Amino acid sequence: MNESDLYKELGKLTKEKNRWNECIPYVSSLLPHDSVKIQAKALWLIGEIGLAYPLAVHDTVHVIASFLDSIVPLLRERAVNAIGRIGRGSYSVIKPYWSSLFHFATDDDAKVRLSFIWASENIATNTPDIYENYMPVYEKLLHDADDMVRMEAPEIFRVLGKRRPQFVEPYVGILKDISESDKNRVVRIHCLGAIKTLGEKQTNQVIEDTVS
Repeated sequence: MNESDLYKELGKLTKEKNRWNECIPYVSSLLPHDSVKIQAKALWLIGEIGLAYPLAVHDTVHVIASFLDSIVPLLRERAVNAIGRIGRGSYSVIKPYWSSLFHFATDDDAKVRLSFIWASENIATNTPDIYENYMPVYEKLLHDADDMVRMEAPEIFRVLGKRRPQFVEPYVGILKDISESDKNRVVRIHCLGAIKTLGEKQTNQVIEDTVS
């Protein structure tokens, strides 16, 4: 099967969720494919399958993690995404690789940095406590040179603000400043959204305590 037909077949599988569990061995077998396009599509699909069936992809996670060292930015991006999706389904499945993800907060490729934030949001949705001592990493990303990264960075504060507001409270002042000064309208809106997860009364108190 040529690359085009294979890509279409993976696209078809993406929509056939009733087949996901049974097709894990097949999709996993495509990870070493010669085509970067096919590898990237397989990584994306195995990540989505892993969100639904995290324990079923357990034996494939080490193969996914091997792409974290790829010289191809797209493959690093998709590997980070996949680990994030699987980690949302079950943190224990990706736990051995979780700390390695933080390397990508400073990746040279902006899309990889973006994927790091997105993966963090996914994992933090169901396993927020592990992020308590890592908030400064995301604070730096609020000031990233890339607009797309800055647009996404406030979202991890929003996700954690709903679950562990005490993690976000020290950054309310920074989020407020960015919401008033960033040149990008979406960045400003997302920063406001992150602040609002704390509630108006709590936010005002945090700002008051910071100023006083």
